[in-house]
Amino acid sequence: MKVDLFDFHLPEELIAQVPLANRSESRLMVLDKKTGELQHDIFKNILEYFRPGDCLVLNDTRVLPARLFGIKEDTGAKIEVLLLKQVEGDKWETLVKPGKRVKKGTKIVFGDGLLTAVCTGESDHGGRELEFSYEGIFYEVLDELGEMPLPPYIKEQLDDQDRYQTVYAKERGSAAAPTAGLHFTEDLLEEIKAKGVHITFITLHVGLGTFRPVSADTIEDHEMHAEFYIMSEGTARLLNEVREQGGRIISVGTTSTRTLETIASANDGKFVASSGWTEIFIFPGYEFKAIDGMITNFHLPKSTLIMLVSALAGREHVLNAYNTAVKEKYRFFSFGDAMLIL
Repeated sequence: MKVDLFDFHLPEELIAQVPLANRSESRLMVLDKKTGELQHDIFKNILEYFRPGDCLVLNDTRVLPARLFGIKEDTGAKIEVLLLKQVEGDKWETLVKPGKRVKKGTKIVFGDGLLTAVCTGESDHGGRELEFSYEGIFYEVLDELGEMPLPPYIKEQLDDQDRYQTVYAKERGSAAAPTAGLHFTEDLLEEIKAKGVHITFITLHVGLGTFRPVSADTIEDHEMHAEFYIMSEGTARLLNEVREQGGRIISVGTTSTRTLETIASANDGKFVASSGWTEIFIFPGYEFKAIDGMITNFHLPKSTLIMLVSALAGREHVLNAYNTAVKEKYRFFSFGDAMLIL
């Protein structure tokens, strides 16, 4: 299947650069996955589309302030480091700019020596394994020195770092936010619960592969980056009960969707407590085993994310919805508006 089938024209001015003052005031497009019918609403009204007994599944990963700015100890040259994945202990897989300045054995100093790192390995495209040294607790040092790694298409500085976290973010480990969840407020979640809708959490730590463009000409030739997920015993039990009682499972975001489908695919459609790495790539032709609906943002042309959405609702329905969103001037990407697919 050709990647170009998932292209659409997106004017640059529709890429949201800053979040709205109120999270739940985003616009909401509701797409019927069977008919392609569209409705236009506001996100805070989303509970009108849920039924008692339904279950929302949210990703409680927390974005690390993973962008660090340091200098080479020997030359004073400026170095930018982006933490991608903890390998073990204080060793991390990172992306370094400019990569050519950092070879095996290079020492980098951050924050006047509050944090230092030595390069212990090299890979392609600026990838470096770094081993960090510090006093105290690593995540506290990171909170002091690090910056939030906003996606490359966001050029504005973020005044409030918490606006790139969901209100329920808990488990540290992501290089990017699960952005479909950014629309929820604590009050809205309480209203949803009061309607008799279950809310439960999984964890998937989002890697920067989520922003990696599909460079292959055909979908089948694209390789996904592995991302770490966790599902608890309580969540697995609840989801199985919801399914048995006829409730709908509605995932919040492509990250929750990929986690649920990974687990259900490995267990004959059932949910079991588990953790591991997923490289699942969902595109049209995939048969969903876990979810009945999804909340998601508006994604990049030709991205793996729009392919996943197209697998759920049909490519023609989705491209029609996206072209309508462009015409109606919806806001796109991380800080943009939302879509509910049922």
